[in-house]
Amino acid sequence: MESRPKVTPLTRPSARRSHVPPLGVHPTPDGGVDVAVAASHADGVELCLIDVVEPHRDAHDPARYAERRVPLDGPVYGVWHAHVPHVKPGQRYGFRVHGAWDPEAGQRHNPAKLLVDPYARGLVGDLTYGPETLGAVGAPRDAGAAEDPDAADGRWWVAERYGEADPEDSLAFVPHSVVVPSHPGPPPLSRPRVPWADTVVYEAHVKGLTARLPDVPPELRGTYAGVAHPATVAHLTSLGVTTLELLPIHAFASEPRLVAQGLTNYWGYQTLGFFAPHAAYATRAAREAGPAAVLDEVRGMVHLLHEAGIEVLLDVVYNHTCEGGDDALHVSWRGLDNAGYYLHDGASPAALADVTGTGNSLDFRRPRVVQLALDSLRYWAEVVGVDGFRFDLAVTLGRTHHGFSPDHPFLVALQTDPVLNGLKLVAEPWDVGPGGWQTGNFPPPTAEWNDRFRDAVRGFWLDAPREGSHGRPMHGLRELTTRLAGSADLFGHSDPPLVRGPVASVNYVTAHDGFTLADLVAFDHKHNEANGEDGRDGSDHNLSWNHGVEGHAPGADDDGEGGGDVDTEPWSAVVPLRRRSQRNLLAMLLLSAGTPMLTAGDELGRTQRGNNNAYAQDNEISWLSWDLDDAARDLLDTTRFLLGLRAEHAALRADSFFLGTPRPGEDETDLLWFAADGAAMDRDTWAVAGRRALQMLRPGPADGDAHVLLVLNGGLDDVEVTLAPSPGGEAWERVWSSTWDRPEPPDDEEPDGVTLESLSVEVFLAR
Repeated sequence: MESRPKVTPLTRPSARRSHVPPLGVHPTPDGGVDVAVAASHADGVELCLIDVVEPHRDAHDPARYAERRVPLDGPVYGVWHAHVPHVKPGQRYGFRVHGAWDPEAGQRHNPAKLLVDPYARGLVGDLTYGPETLGAVGAPRDAGAAEDPDAADGRWWVAERYGEADPEDSLAFVPHSVVVPSHPGPPPLSRPRVPWADTVVYEAHVKGLTARLPDVPPELRGTYAGVAHPATVAHLTSLGVTTLELLPIHAFASEPRLVAQGLTNYWGYQTLGFFAPHAAYATRAAREAGPAAVLDEVRGMVHLLHEAGIEVLLDVVYNHTCEGGDDALHVSWRGLDNAGYYLHDGASPAALADVTGTGNSLDFRRPRVVQLALDSLRYWAEVVGVDGFRFDLAVTLGRTHHGFSPDHPFLVALQTDPVLNGLKLVAEPWDVGPGGWQTGNFPPPTAEWNDRFRDAVRGFWLDAPREGSHGRPMHGLRELTTRLAGSADLFGHSDPPLVRGPVASVNYVTAHDGFTLADLVAFDHKHNEANGEDGRDGSDHNLSWNHGVEGHAPGADDDGEGGGDVDTEPWSAVVPLRRRSQRNLLAMLLLSAGTPMLTAGDELGRTQRGNNNAYAQDNEISWLSWDLDDAARDLLDTTRFLLGLRAEHAALRADSFFLGTPRPGEDETDLLWFAADGAAMDRDTWAVAGRRALQMLRPGPADGDAHVLLVLNGGLDDVEVTLAPSPGGEAWERVWSSTWDRPEPPDDEEPDGVTLESLSVEVFLAR
């Protein structure tokens, strides 16, 4: 006979509350909890209090649990609520929702399914991927052969018979929400509040950053505590990083297809809870102590990073959830209010409208969805203490009935909310829906990832030289210079104009999604076989260049070209050029106007072996390697030097757009361009086809700081350069060249002219 959880129904509380408490489950001073959950189309909602009564049984054995059900009052404006006495922190719970099962109308209420509270502050247990976690009756689907045949059976379940609600009880097969004590807020230490012009963002994964870091104790590697360990902090501060951007740490789940193939979602862009930290990133001790201890570890991480002067941004995924498409999981929002939470196509029968490429999209035309996102953001800002957020596929968050709008209520709220508008807010300004590319169109104070910067830099230094090496024309100089100067064409249009400044452009050459820096210079094509999708996944628009040979040198390790037999043909010619190309790309990233974002491991020459979509690789493909050879140490020192140069000289940290005229109180034009012969660029010289050499002069401020001259040669031949005159007639001092393996100049000469080698960058100062 099938085991089932023990169920004890409780009567509805005799006294109704005169108000609706905040959404979620919150402890009260009298030893109970206030409960509220939005389920606007439901006929009834029960709070299910879950106790582990037979702990020796398997976690997915229903007989392990006993369940007490409390009917909630309501609905009041779509919210069901109650005050429930005698419920303590640590109590497991979920919701069961009664109502219509009418998929054609978008209604999918199924009380057999225990639902995760969207406002849960803590979760325990794992999600399984069988028929129990589907709302409708399902059937297995072949997911393809897993790379490890013993890892999974290669099948996953999907809903098929939509007319029949699945009767299997899911209590033992889904995570349980947990009541977490109220927290007073972040520790009293002030936020670092780094000015935007001084900000250097470092994008990292909690696990991948320290999973292999030898100076972190084994029990802390790959954890929140590991991120805040002195060894990790020392690396960040020695680099010159001011702001750590963490890939998603909201609780998340893997896609059923991945699990069937023996893989997992490593990046975490499949949110299961917008308030609960992902428990798997906590130390074992914190996990065993429960969700409150997990939360404390996250708060402790933020506090220790603040003590070191480092801000914390969270990559947040409010555009979709882990529940997938119409035929996928039924674990939270789908069972509470499918039509209220998810964007639908408006047709009959109802079908989800997917503008995220994940199978579902949250509907930001709905006030409860906007409220969910804002409540979550305030929680992480006020209780956990983080300094800002990067919004994944942010165009979805600004979609109205007529498409994207910069005046969307959610975006207006970010500008006006007293908790949020002083934080660092960064948009990924696209999704995959109609009109989905919106770079430059978000309102202040939001900054944006600048994909045009990425493509311009890659195009000029990699794609064009690859074309030129085959005798084809080389272009891209004008696009590159626009990006070097802060992308006013994208971020300058506002009311009044130019108020956002170049800091609104988050410049990047690589990110978690795509090739690493080392792989950009070693692969012309993606190599994603390990992902189990036959190479169909990942972008084909990489603008990369293998410099003539595909892949890293034989024997090369996780540091790309840092290892291997590089002294044999053809590697003895190819590898030095690849290393120079990495330095060229770093120079563009770290010395351009705008806010630079460095991807973790690029400073170490990290490779993903040509995988440009390593979302499913929770292994050494994705984790940083800290076993550095001479080449990796040279690259690390070069990165430190360039970031130090940026921090030292105000001319490299523009806070406002260049005007092409002197600024108030200044004598010199704020930005000047010169040709290789030292003559000022004019309309005719800008129009010369195929021009690949240029000088960019950024005068220092009137307080006597240095003037900076960047000299670029993106051609395949050496160029004789006559250096532009410095504003005060001072002599130029060469301080760095991408032709140097290390960041030390070979001599102290101050040349009047230079021979700029092919595909190289040089930096001069006039002090």
